[in-house]
Amino acid sequence: MPGLAERRVLLAGATGLVGRALLLRLETRRSDVEVVARRSLAEWAGRPTLRVHVATDFSQLPPLPQVDDCFIALGTTIKVAGSQAAFRAVDFDAVVAVAKAARAAGATRLGLVSAHGADPASRIFYNRVKGEAEEAVAGLGYDCVVVARPSFITGDRTALGQADRPGEGLALGVLRRLGRLVPASIRPIGDQAVAGALVEAVERGSRGVRILTSAAMQAA
Repeated sequence: MPGLAERRVLLAGATGLVGRALLLRLETRRSDVEVVARRSLAEWAGRPTLRVHVATDFSQLPPLPQVDDCFIALGTTIKVAGSQAAFRAVDFDAVVAVAKAARAAGATRLGLVSAHGADPASRIFYNRVKGEAEEAVAGLGYDCVVVARPSFITGDRTALGQADRPGEGLALGVLRRLGRLVPASIRPIGDQAVAGALVEAVERGSRGVRILTSAAMQAA
């Protein structure tokens, strides 16, 4: 089995908040990082350990090189996507497509960024889709699957050119003011904390499916 530095990793969702944090962390620990994205960012140019595979349609991914590990941080909101169908196309269809492609390329360990409350039996559409995606990737034959379920994620969204989320901003403001009175499970959590906990858990490589709650990631 290759050592940590020699393990090749595939990352999808590197243009997002947690995805960017994952990319920076993985680049310091791995010899090769393969990124699947809908577009290549100028800031990625000239980074010798980074290779970008542009895919405008995640259902038709380009041929991928052999990889050992896969991290998926794809996600949107129903408001941004425009409809429940468009949301599902990203948070379920694209997630599962990348996980299948990485498994076919040899990946044996998978780290997935999901969400607090994910449950395939939930009556809430958002939570149900997240739960269904977790269930689907867990059945693809990976030796190790780690699912991070963060609560409200904080970080510099402006630097990513992401649109403001007024409702989310209001909720974060209330939660911050309440501080430690808020249960750890729903307390805001930083993008770096999520990325760090997920990478560490995948690299430990425990067999089976492991869930990282928002409270556990904050404690770590």
